[in-house]
Amino acid sequence: MHSQPRHLIDLMHMDRAFVLELFAEADRLRAVRGTPRAPKPLAGRTAALVFHKPSLRTRVSFTVGMHELGGDAIDLGATEVSEHGRESVADVSHVLSGMCDLIVVRTFSHTLVQKLGEHCSVPVINALTDHSHPCQILADLYTLWRMGRDLDTLQIAWVGDGNNVLHSWMEAATLFGFSLRVAVPDGFEPDGGLFIEAESKSKGGIRRTRDPHEAVRGADVVYTDTWTSMGQEAESDWRRVAFAGYTVDEKLMALAAPDASFMHCLPAHRGEEVTDAVIDGPQSVVIEEAENRLHLQKALMVALVGGGTRRTGRGRRAAGDRLEAMGVA
Repeated sequence: MHSQPRHLIDLMHMDRAFVLELFAEADRLRAVRGTPRAPKPLAGRTAALVFHKPSLRTRVSFTVGMHELGGDAIDLGATEVSEHGRESVADVSHVLSGMCDLIVVRTFSHTLVQKLGEHCSVPVINALTDHSHPCQILADLYTLWRMGRDLDTLQIAWVGDGNNVLHSWMEAATLFGFSLRVAVPDGFEPDGGLFIEAESKSKGGIRRTRDPHEAVRGADVVYTDTWTSMGQEAESDWRRVAFAGYTVDEKLMALAAPDASFMHCLPAHRGEEVTDAVIDGPQSVVIEEAENRLHLQKALMVALVGGGTRRTGRGRRAAGDRLEAMGVA
């Protein structure tokens, strides 16, 4: 048995057994995809996709996923849903909860997703904020799991910016026993409070360093991300200077374990955080990661929406439920 979450806001406090069941369900859905046996558990259901940031993998995977599961998706933007829009977040939440069965949000403000989770009576999925990217890391973990990797013994090296993707990796380290070595330059560290909490609750340990070579040496997985995230474009020139020496190239990858995998959530700025030789090389699994967003998120939507009835109306949940909705409850 596992604890069933109401929303997916972050990975901290998520039930490990629930995550493993997501992997198994993703494999089951994958095996029958495109066949007459493919189930349609979300028939008659609608997801509201709230996108404030550009998107390829996230938009396509959730839209195609809903379609393949028998449901529909409607696109919304900042004009309809925002913290400072025409309507309060609470009012928007109540309206969407009455018309839709799932809210998927890709935005800048993590607070917006938390507020939607607090007020919505249907599931809310964080599809990326400036603070975290839980769907990406679930898909990454699923990728490694499918490769037969032991998530409790891996050594994972992060090289680059202390950004939202790293935050979710740190939270995932509290669910599984892998060790996480984080190489970031001065001034680009991950959130300090989150680091302290995740490190104290991690099973395999989280360690910071300034030296990419130290982080990568002997690692089973080498992970990097763009040095300049969306909304930071004006900083791109000086970020290239600050991250000099943090490019994952063939020389750096050679320090990892012989069977190490290279991972990147994409899009990649080739020639900056990673070279063509690495991202296109035999150790790279970036395309598998991208496809696995679809399978994992289909499993996630089924888990959160597929088995239940729509919970509509204002004030249907208890006050305690509202507090639980601030995280993965």
